[in-house]
Amino acid sequence: MIDAVKTILKQIGEDPDRQGLKDTPRRVSDALKFLTAGYSEDVESIIGDALFDADYDEMLLVKDISFYSLCEHHLLPFFGTCHVAYIPDGKIIGLSKLPRLVDAFSRRLQVQERLTTQIANIIESHIHPKGVAVVMEAKHLCMAMRGVEKEESFTVTSAMLGAFKSDNRTRMEFLQLINRSMKL
Repeated sequence: MIDAVKTILKQIGEDPDRQGLKDTPRRVSDALKFLTAGYSEDVESIIGDALFDADYDEMLLVKDISFYSLCEHHLLPFFGTCHVAYIPDGKIIGLSKLPRLVDAFSRRLQVQERLTTQIANIIESHIHPKGVAVVMEAKHLCMAMRGVEKEESFTVTSAMLGAFKSDNRTRMEFLQLINRSMKL
């Protein structure tokens, strides 16, 4: 990867051996490895033994999970917040596992639409809840820095499964909760 970055620097008219750029190829390589670490994440080990029997059958919501990803079309960042809810059906998952799942899928080359459904699907397939809802709100630098150059725009995607898809009241409760400010 280091040689590839040196080639890119040369192609844009830079000298990869000048003082300010000497360590850039290594830094870019390290950064890309970090930003795409999700490829080496094992979802099974993230969930591990953090599934627990529970009589709780109301909505469980973890909101405002920050995430960072790279657009697979331009390799530019998109970032924002993710809200994840599910309605247990006899099983719950450790709360910290939800942000870890968001990170595992967002630290890959992505499109926001796929990222949203991947998070919802993994929760559905491992917890088997009555329903899952995921909403992601993100700023895309590929839209802000280049192309249409709309730096104030953001993108919202959602995935609604089970009760969140079939029951309008459940969906509306979720949407109201993610739009409500918490005062702690």
